[in-house]
Amino acid sequence: MGRNSNFYLGYKNQAVQEALSGVKTSVLAKKYQVSTKTISRWVRDFQKDQDPNIPDVELVVDPTLSRLQELEKKYEQAMKLLGEKQLEVEVLTQLVKKNNPAYQRGSK
Repeated sequence: MGRNSNFYLGYKNQAVQEALSGVKTSVLAKKYQVSTKTISRWVRDFQKDQDPNIPDVELVVDPTLSRLQELEKKYEQAMKLLGEKQLEVEVLTQLVKKNNPAYQRGSK
């Protein structure tokens, strides 16, 4: 094995250990610049190497994982909308505070 193989193995093992410690696969995928499926496969392969009788965890967790990803996506959309609405309110508040020469209060 060459230097690159050892680097790749260490890189892969570090990602697996982080995944097993509870770090989200989406976070790890961004960090290691691989897909979430790759991280999941690495973890699954590691677990099977440890004990071949371990069931495929990904199949058991998949419905929960997809629901979590759906909720995270909705949360991000809601936060974006909230930010836009806050900006809109701020702009409108500033417009109301400015003196408008075309509209003078109290005069008829």
